[in-house]
Amino acid sequence: MNTIHRIKCGNGNCYLIANGKDAVLVDTSKREFYDDIVNACKPFNIKLIVLTHVHIDHAENAIALSNLWGVPIAINERDYELIEDYNFQKLCARSFLGKVVLLLSLKLFKNRKVPEFKPTVFLSEGDTLLSYGVNGKVLELPGHTNGSIGIDVDEKNLIVGDALMNMFYPTISMLYHDRKKVLESAKKISNLGDRIIYFGHGDPVNNKKWVH
Repeated sequence: MNTIHRIKCGNGNCYLIANGKDAVLVDTSKREFYDDIVNACKPFNIKLIVLTHVHIDHAENAIALSNLWGVPIAINERDYELIEDYNFQKLCARSFLGKVVLLLSLKLFKNRKVPEFKPTVFLSEGDTLLSYGVNGKVLELPGHTNGSIGIDVDEKNLIVGDALMNMFYPTISMLYHDRKKVLESAKKISNLGDRIIYFGHGDPVNNKKWVH
C-alpha cells in the first residue's frame, strides 16, 4: 500500500509517494521551501523526482535536490523546452481570478528562471513508477502546459499538478497554454471515477465532474 505525504510550500504543494521507506518526490516548489522539502524527505529513501510540469513554482529545486540525493529527474518530453524559456508555451487566463494569478505568475517568471537541469527520465501515458518502488501510473494531462502529467496512485489517489487547481475553489486550471486541452484533461480526470485529487495548489478533494 502506497501513502501520499503532502508537503505544503506556501500556496503550493509537493508530494511524497511512499511505499515503506522508498519514495518518489512529485514536484519541488520554489527555492524558499528547499529546507522544508529536505526535512520532510529525511525519513525516506528518495528514488526519483517527478515534475508534473516545468514551471518555477514546481521545478525550481529540482536540480538541487537531484544533486543532494543523486537521483534522476523525470518530466514529459513536451515540457523540455520550458527549461530554456517559458515563452515557448505562453499562458492565458479567462476569469478575473485567473488573470490575477496570471499576472503574479508572469512577474515570477520574468524575475526568476528554473535552474538548468537535464532530465534523464521521460514519462508518457501509461508508464509506471514500479521500478522506483511505488505504484504510480502516469497520465498525460496537457493544457496548462503541453507536457503536464499526473500520477495515479493505487487507482485511489491522483496527483494532478496544475491540470486542476484549488487556489480559491476546486476548478479546472485557471491558467492554460491550450484551453481545449485543459478541458479534455479535466474530462479525462472525471472519467477515472472515485479518486482523491491532490492539487499543485490547494487542499485535496474528491474527484467530480469538472466540466459541465
